[in-house]
Amino acid sequence: MLEFVRKSRARRRYWARSYAGWRRFTAAQPGAAHVALASLEQAGRINFMITQNVDRLHHRAGSNPLELHGTVYSVICLDCGFSFCRDLFQDEVKVLNPKWAAAIESLDHGSPGSDKSFGMKQRPDGDIEIDEKFWEEDFHIPTCQKCNGILKPDVVFFGDNVPKERADKAMEVARECDAFLALGSSLMTMSAFRLVRAAHEAGASTAIVNVGKTRADDFVSLKINARLGEVLFLKFCQEYSTLALSVSLLCDKLIRQGSWNQNQS
Repeated sequence: MLEFVRKSRARRRYWARSYAGWRRFTAAQPGAAHVALASLEQAGRINFMITQNVDRLHHRAGSNPLELHGTVYSVICLDCGFSFCRDLFQDEVKVLNPKWAAAIESLDHGSPGSDKSFGMKQRPDGDIEIDEKFWEEDFHIPTCQKCNGILKPDVVFFGDNVPKERADKAMEVARECDAFLALGSSLMTMSAFRLVRAAHEAGASTAIVNVGKTRADDFVSLKINARLGEVLFLKFCQEYSTLALSVSLLCDKLIRQGSWNQNQS
C-alpha cells in the first residue's frame, strides 16, 4: 500500500496491468462452490455470509455477502474518499490511453508480446505481463473527479486495515452466531482469523473446509481437508432438505446448535 501511494511508477504498473486484464477478469463465472453457497442461502442454511474475495463472483451466483476486503468493482480516492464504479474508471483510462485499447484488441487477436500489443502477454493464471518500457512512461492514470487525488481500487491492500464499520459488523456477527463455517481460506490474514476465533470463544460451533493447513486448525470443532467446490457441489446436487456425504458430517455438528449463521469464504 505504501508503495502504491508514494510511487507513481507503482501505480502505473498496477493500473496498466489491471486495465489490460479487466475484460478477462470480468468474464469469469461463478464456480460450483459459489452456486452451492447461494443455494444454501436460499434454503435458509446460511443466514449471513462474509467473503475475503474481491471479485464479486458470489454476487453473480446470487449471494450478497459482506465484502471484508472490499471489491475491485469500485474505485476510491485516497484523498477525499469519493468512490465510483470501476467501469467508469475503465472508460476514463481508455480516453487517456487510446493506444492501449488498440493494444488490448491486438492481444485478443493473436499478437501477444509485440510492440503493437505493448508487449502484453496473457499468463496462464489470467494475469497480464506488460513490457516495462510501455507502462513506465506511456500509461496515464485518471485522477479523482472531485479533488484531483490519487485513485485506487476499493480493496484492502496487504498492510491496510479493514474499514472500522465493516470490521465491527463482521465481528458482531461472529460473536453472536450459533455456528461459524470457514470455507476455502487458510485464515492466515488476521482480519479473517480473528472472526473464527471470536466465534469459537463466544461458544459457537466452528468448522473449516479447506485444502491444507489453516491458522485455526488447533481449536475448531471440525476440519475437512477437501476442495470446496467438490464438497459443496455434492450438497447442491441434493434436495435442499438433505445433506450429502461428507457435508452432512459437517452440518450435523452445526445444525444441532442452530442454522449456519455465518460463512467465511
